[in-house]
Amino acid sequence: MRTHVVDHPLVAHKLTTLRDENTDSPTFRSLTDELVTLLAYEATRDVRVDPHDITTPVAPMTGVKLATPKPLVVPILRAGLGMLDGMMRLLPTGEVGFLGMMRNEETLEVSTYAERLPEDLSGRQCYVLDPMLATGGTLAAAIRFLTDRGADDITAICLLAAPEGCARLERELADLAVPVTIVTAAVDERLDEKGYIVPGLGDAGDRLYGLAH
Repeated sequence: MRTHVVDHPLVAHKLTTLRDENTDSPTFRSLTDELVTLLAYEATRDVRVDPHDITTPVAPMTGVKLATPKPLVVPILRAGLGMLDGMMRLLPTGEVGFLGMMRNEETLEVSTYAERLPEDLSGRQCYVLDPMLATGGTLAAAIRFLTDRGADDITAICLLAAPEGCARLERELADLAVPVTIVTAAVDERLDEKGYIVPGLGDAGDRLYGLAH
């Protein structure tokens, strides 16, 4: 597994405002959208392309287009939905699937409650959207779910990550023959006793959509 922290002043600037407890939900949503587009630029460096012949107003040439099957973008419900528009702005011809996973706040165990994905993901590059890589349980389960269906390249885009979550992914996905990359704006200090990232930015879902679950 590879972890890529995007070191860019615009990323750091937007992330700082996201962290601020005084940032309201509309601003939080807008900044998340902008930040995800910046992270997606880095995350798609290895997106698969095929040669494509065109003619410019001046001469013929060979360019590239996205390879088939097209990449699949998979937001993890519900907070991952807040990252979808920013990702699709950069990858508008990609396809979208949905995966609903929920962490029990007491046991921290993960269960799948909904999914809308192709049964066969053979040969697919998948981009998983999950704002917070905290304990790592949700993301590990999501990656395993996708690879069990045949996905052969996984990139997860996270606003923030914790060292404990990264370490858990390394352990739980060590047997996968599929390349896994984590792209994030920052790896923070640690998790607290409730499994929240410190200093973090709080509950991403609540800050995106309010307190109603």
